[in-house]
Amino acid sequence: MGEQKEEQNASLLNRDQILTVGDLEAFKRQLFEELRKFLKEKPTREDKQWLRSADVRKMLSISAATLQNLRVTGVLSFVKVGGIMLYKHAHIVALLETGGGTK
Repeated sequence: MGEQKEEQNASLLNRDQILTVGDLEAFKRQLFEELRKFLKEKPTREDKQWLRSADVRKMLSISAATLQNLRVTGVLSFVKVGGIMLYKHAHIVALLETGGGTK
């Protein structure tokens, strides 16, 4: 039993072990690889079919009043679900490509 416990303690990290620059670089590479995998799996704003008002305002760099004006004038179509305004991502992209012309 004593030998088994010593082997177990030897395999565990403890505060007296020395951490080398190579260990840190290996950890950095592993961490960045995990982050890349995570970010590839995470849906981005462009992957969403429907966007909320805050997303649209950030995407277009406009104020809430300007967004309301685009809705009222019919330049930007939307759907209201409950109290939430939703906008199709494709419509926002089309608005950007046409320069904000009328519907």
